[in-house]
Amino acid sequence: MPPRSTATARQRRLGAELRKLRERAGLSTRAAGQKLGIDPARISNIESGKFGVSADRIRTFALGYDYDDEPHIEALATMSKGRSRNWWDDYRELLPPVLLDLSEMEEHATALRTVQFTHLPGLLQTADYARLVFRQNVPALAPPLVEHRLSHRIKRQGILYADPPTPFTAIIHEAALRMQFGGPEVMREQLAHIAEMGEREHVTILVLPFAAGIFPGAGQTVVIAEGPVPQLDTVQLDTEHGSEFLHAEAQLVKYRTIMGRMEDLSLDPAVSRKFIHTLVSTL
Repeated sequence: MPPRSTATARQRRLGAELRKLRERAGLSTRAAGQKLGIDPARISNIESGKFGVSADRIRTFALGYDYDDEPHIEALATMSKGRSRNWWDDYRELLPPVLLDLSEMEEHATALRTVQFTHLPGLLQTADYARLVFRQNVPALAPPLVEHRLSHRIKRQGILYADPPTPFTAIIHEAALRMQFGGPEVMREQLAHIAEMGEREHVTILVLPFAAGIFPGAGQTVVIAEGPVPQLDTVQLDTEHGSEFLHAEAQLVKYRTIMGRMEDLSLDPAVSRKFIHTLVSTL
């Protein structure tokens, strides 16, 4: 396969997973190349995402590395399939690449779990609420760029309406629900939308109330995108300088634990919906 000019986060992740298998086998790229009959430089380029790799070659790697977890191997083979054009490619010259990587991650996730403390989840935002969020960007975005980001965010929400839809769990802190973004009218519509979405079978809304007190991970927004096997889960962190994607096993374990503790502290889905409806009635 020819070298890529740029690699998406998903393509880099595939390479990183193959590197993990090689390192697990205790092989250097040189030793792996000798064992598999492949140029070590090509192995390095595959592991960095610069070169594509076929499903058959992935199975060859796994065999050479004495790795026999068939569900994981087949999930990696699926990731190697030729990349077709997707809806987010229309934004390639308009938005930062990390936003396109986010779309790709969500599209391929088997389930999504997020926790939000000040902003409401992007997949549940109304257009009016999202537009206000983008207008707070530093440095300020020109009006056309605000609209590009807005349309991209709304299209991302399509995974919740697909057939079948992607299961989505959102832990929302009470602070985010009470912030008056855009005033009562905007928030009334926004909270009513979240409560309505929480009625859908595949969407779970959990309110983390002020009364829960202190909890781990309070300082950041976290998304866990579940893969077809646990080894292919991804943690996405939102920061002021953009998104970060984490997939080291220790990181996955850490954030699964944090998310689990937050779920334990949250109100159950029925009580959470009632809580949100109560807030709507006060606006």
